[in-house]
Amino acid sequence: MTVTPPSLLGESPAFLAALAHVSRVAPLERPVLVIGERGTGKELIAARLHYLSQRWDRPFVKVNCAALPESLLDSELFGHEAGAFTGATRRQIGRIEQADGGTLFLDEIATASPAVQEKLLRAVEYGEIERVGGRTATVDVRVVGATNADLPALAATGRFRADLLDRLAFDVVTLPPLRARPDDIPPLAEHFALGMVRELQRPLFPGFTPAALDRLRGHDWPGNVRELRNAVERSVAAADPDEPLDHIILDPFESPWRPAAAPQARSEAARSPPPVTEPSASPTFDGGIVDQVRAFEAARLREALERNRFNQRQTAEALGLGYHQLRGMLKKHGLIPPSPLRP
Repeated sequence: MTVTPPSLLGESPAFLAALAHVSRVAPLERPVLVIGERGTGKELIAARLHYLSQRWDRPFVKVNCAALPESLLDSELFGHEAGAFTGATRRQIGRIEQADGGTLFLDEIATASPAVQEKLLRAVEYGEIERVGGRTATVDVRVVGATNADLPALAATGRFRADLLDRLAFDVVTLPPLRARPDDIPPLAEHFALGMVRELQRPLFPGFTPAALDRLRGHDWPGNVRELRNAVERSVAAADPDEPLDHIILDPFESPWRPAAAPQARSEAARSPPPVTEPSASPTFDGGIVDQVRAFEAARLREALERNRFNQRQTAEALGLGYHQLRGMLKKHGLIPPSPLRP
């Protein structure tokens, strides 16, 4: 049976250097730490370490340490004996035993409690685990841990076991953030767009406009590749399938109708003295509530059009609307500009 390592897109020097590092360390029977910001693909790198190793045909078992409280994480990792606690009616084999002969991927390892860390140290150091309830077992598992935390800093302050860090950090693969590999953004965006087009069963993807690619390259991407994928897929889903994609929806929360700040933020603002401001230039509205809302909406649309020189695509982007949404609202209020001003 042939197993292909997970596909990872990118040709930037920083990304290729990280992949070369993975290829060097993968064959070694030692623990590895994968460090990177959220959304950089740490799980994909862990899978690549597994499938490029001699353990490729053995289990690859994943555990998110942040998803479970301490007691459940202990049982999930190490298993338990029947009667070990209320509800434990039969023996359960833990994830470490399930990974015997293969690789155990511990995501968000920095969140594991000190008690779990102590048991992990014994598993990594001696290949021994103790199920909840007292039974000891021997395992042969390669551990790959991942985190976006500064583990040496946590160890220095006693929030992560220094001896466990020493054992896990035989080698450390650090992944570059997406902002450090801007040349990889267009091919990644194209890949995600084509995937969404197939999911929507559209015949083709007409591509990105130069302005859309510029906006993708110019964004800081705090969520990295995961954020890029979400932005591209939601933009493709909202776009006209027959025109090149021009409007990139970076922030799905952006809207003129976004709810106000949380009550705590409002109360803190209320305790502060009000700033001295010029009199408001916002228009006042007479009539019933329906007429007031309609007039307010028309005024805001008119202001946004003027600020964006009557460019409807830029106006839609500034308001957090789709292009066709804006067109519908402009027609509703009779605000379609004269033809020479249309984009």
